[in-house]
Amino acid sequence: MKDIIVKEINVKNVLTKSNLPVSDYSVNPYVGCQHGCKYCYASFMKRFTNHSEPWGSFVDVKYWEPIKNPKKYAGKEMFFGSVTDPYQPLEEKYERTRNLLKELQGSGCKVSIATKSDLVLRDLDLIKTFPEARVSFSINTLDEEFRMEMDDSVSIERKIKAMKILHEANIRTTCFISPIFPGITDVEAIIRKCKNICNLIWLENLNLRGDYKEVIMKYIKEKHPDLLPLYEEIYRKNNYQYWYDLNEKLKKFCLNEGLEYVRDDDSMKRPFSAKPIVVNYFFHEEVKRKPTKENSLD
Repeated sequence: MKDIIVKEINVKNVLTKSNLPVSDYSVNPYVGCQHGCKYCYASFMKRFTNHSEPWGSFVDVKYWEPIKNPKKYAGKEMFFGSVTDPYQPLEEKYERTRNLLKELQGSGCKVSIATKSDLVLRDLDLIKTFPEARVSFSINTLDEEFRMEMDDSVSIERKIKAMKILHEANIRTTCFISPIFPGITDVEAIIRKCKNICNLIWLENLNLRGDYKEVIMKYIKEKHPDLLPLYEEIYRKNNYQYWYDLNEKLKKFCLNEGLEYVRDDDSMKRPFSAKPIVVNYFFHEEVKRKPTKENSLD
């Protein structure tokens, strides 16, 4: 693990009202993330900090005022990890996520946790006390070499093992295949690998914007030059036919696998024992823009 600049900061509140369709509040116990994913959209958070360091090289550890009357959040869903990983390695020392879960315990709120770490298993007994709790793991490859080139999270094997343990403990789990790298991510292989240990499978396309667009394009040019024309077509010429074609391919694949394939459906009410539903979240506006009848994502 590379050296990280760590700073402790005081904030008034760690709960932020969310505009996300899957939660009422966003919860981020840290600013910045040790995983330093090269494709991380959350790198835009640098604009709101005093950090000039590269994304992935700093983390601010949040300390907040105790939550008053936690029961007012009964029935509300808290999404842990919208712009940071709540179980990044520093959590083992600082326990800010664990501390917040303890504060909210018994309030009647729901928790949804997004992570790339098996450290979440440390809090399994605590997570089980929340109604309809769920944990999602970001897995966009089964190729460990590619994973290491993209981020500093735990191995794919450890993620999948953690997902299995949580699922067997009756915690709803999500395999978040994101971002899908055109020509690199084998979506079908990941679905086959995880379909028996999760309740949901979310799909999200690689969206390149901001500073990391050129980082990824440079990586493709150097490591996958055969794919450069495809990436130029998608991310320079704004031709999104690849995603329409992939959508049709995955529809057929899921039909053959006996899995339901839908668009933008969170599907929390499905029985726990049901097969996972595959949810296409190719939601970015540039992909949805004026599709033809032949190119519809629906």
